[in-house]
Amino acid sequence: MTNIFTLDKYRFPVDHDQHYHRGFMMNEEDVAIIREISLFSSMSDEHFDQLLKLSHLKQSPPQVQIITEGDPADFLHIVLEGTVEMFSSSNDRDTTMLVLRAGSTFILAAVLKDAVYLMSARTLDDSKILMIPAGNVRKVMETDPDFARTMVTELTKNFRGVIRAFKERKLRTGLERLANYLIRMNEQTSGRGQIMLTENKRTLAALLSVTPEYLSRAFKKLGEYGVEVSGKRIHLTDLRALKRLAKPNPLIDKRDI
Repeated sequence: MTNIFTLDKYRFPVDHDQHYHRGFMMNEEDVAIIREISLFSSMSDEHFDQLLKLSHLKQSPPQVQIITEGDPADFLHIVLEGTVEMFSSSNDRDTTMLVLRAGSTFILAAVLKDAVYLMSARTLDDSKILMIPAGNVRKVMETDPDFARTMVTELTKNFRGVIRAFKERKLRTGLERLANYLIRMNEQTSGRGQIMLTENKRTLAALLSVTPEYLSRAFKKLGEYGVEVSGKRIHLTDLRALKRLAKPNPLIDKRDI
């Protein structure tokens, strides 16, 4: 089992050479970048300052556990760079629930409800994560209608993502799930048939609700449809054939519907 380093969420390293901006625990350049994120772009400066009070940017290498299911939701997390795996454990078993990339939040529902996390999170590669105190989020929502609407939209997006994932698991075979996953990854990157997996094969198998052994057989089978595998590098040489097998459905695969 991979060794996981757990963050102490109540202690943050202080860089004494860091020049903090307007009392935030990050520099002016970081604040400017965060201000442009769609979640915050329509907020007033006053409410934005309230939101970021005591917020932190956390740089983490791969395999750092960020949150643990069952713990109180003390922070809203936003992935600015890198990839984060959401996973859950029970009875000595664990499984991947979601894989989040830059621009994603976790776990907003727990933050708004002032509840515990229902999933754990760990980084899959070098990541930069913004951590906003949960109390700040709830307080600013009460006074900033634009921010409240943005949070509701984010919740809606997350809920619809869960429905899409549930439909995929119920309506597609493991081979079809893998084929559609590769098509989506291709569309989200270069679109040229060259994909670099961020997940290891075990994590990808859990994400697709198959065993690692099945995943290996599925990749081999997809070779008949132009899928070439070299470690984490995937080359799609016949996208048309792969789509004939996968039969992409916009009501499952399109994230903006």
